[in-house]
Amino acid sequence: MSTTTDVIIIGAGAAGLFCAARTAAEGRTVKVLDHANKAGKKILMSGGGRCNFTNYYIEPACYLSQNPHFCKSALSRYTQWDFIDLVSKYDIPFHEKKDGQLFCDNKSSDILEMLLEECRRAGAGVQLNTSVDSVTPNEAGFTLSTSAGRYDCRSLVVATGGPSIPTLGASGFGYDLARQFGHQVFTPRAALVPFTITDQLSSLCKALSGTALPVSVCCDDQVFNDDLLFTHRGLSGPAILQISSYWNQGDTVEINLLPGIDLTEAFQKAQQQKGKTHLKTWLASLTTQKFAEQWLAHHKFEDRYLAETGKKTVKALAESLHQWRVKPAGTEGYRTAEVAIGGVDTTELSSQTMESRIIPGLFFIGEVVDVTGHLGGFNFQWAWASAAAAAEALAVG
Repeated sequence: MSTTTDVIIIGAGAAGLFCAARTAAEGRTVKVLDHANKAGKKILMSGGGRCNFTNYYIEPACYLSQNPHFCKSALSRYTQWDFIDLVSKYDIPFHEKKDGQLFCDNKSSDILEMLLEECRRAGAGVQLNTSVDSVTPNEAGFTLSTSAGRYDCRSLVVATGGPSIPTLGASGFGYDLARQFGHQVFTPRAALVPFTITDQLSSLCKALSGTALPVSVCCDDQVFNDDLLFTHRGLSGPAILQISSYWNQGDTVEINLLPGIDLTEAFQKAQQQKGKTHLKTWLASLTTQKFAEQWLAHHKFEDRYLAETGKKTVKALAESLHQWRVKPAGTEGYRTAEVAIGGVDTTELSSQTMESRIIPGLFFIGEVVDVTGHLGGFNFQWAWASAAAAAEALAVG
């Protein structure tokens, strides 16, 4: 005994639910299958519980991929403004936090409930606690053997996400399916993830744990200006999460801890105006008391009056703060990574429809594809845009 439907979508996350709603609204029978006991778990925990659902400033340049042009078509056809219109239609209050990042005023569940309601209105079924054991092609499409029995469909959409945050049920299942059907998968790695520090800098990071500073961070010719957060394990904060996507094992990250300030120039001015101020007190006025104490101690700078501090010390201090070079031991991995870089090779997918160029009727959307956005709502917008592109094709397929 089997259940037959036009479209089966594996994965009840952002991309899967959105694709289901839009496809069913066009008259197709759609069923979403997910092994989890709750839909949209990543949606619920995103943005500190307020879901950074898109960004005002979506640009293809804000995405990483082996094929940087692939994302352009979908992003141009379903834009941030389209999703904002949907959110507004449901009267969900939201605000811009900074740099175009849009968050719910209340909680992430507002976005999840909106997606589930869109599915209900369109007649798309969402079936949880259902693990997919195998997928095989047949003459009419695909047969899925699951923990809830057999399902047959004409079109199959893989929206399983990546392996980041496995405690929420994430896995590499989508990659396995892609390989099964002959697709190349670029080996994934954790991205938008904190760095771990295990060398002599680890004691400094631990001593400064909880301290945050605005910084400019650079690696692999990429620069991000945002906050850095010291942790017991190393370095985190938005600036570090952003640069982690461009970092590879063994790379050195250069951090300017006083962006926008020429420390040597500022010191000379302070030395003339308040020479009886201690170096530590002055540095604390530019950063924090805790930072100044720990930084000077770690680098063995003597805490003298500014008037007694020589040019050699000032030059060394300026270099340490403006060009702090850090070689991370690694990252915290998928346990805390917001996304994974890598995934299904986009050269084997249609950028217009997300359909496989190898297996007709097979689609890949969302994070499982080799498209990874910056921090700030970009990955959600890719989920919405890639889902909409597939839905448009499924509606006429």
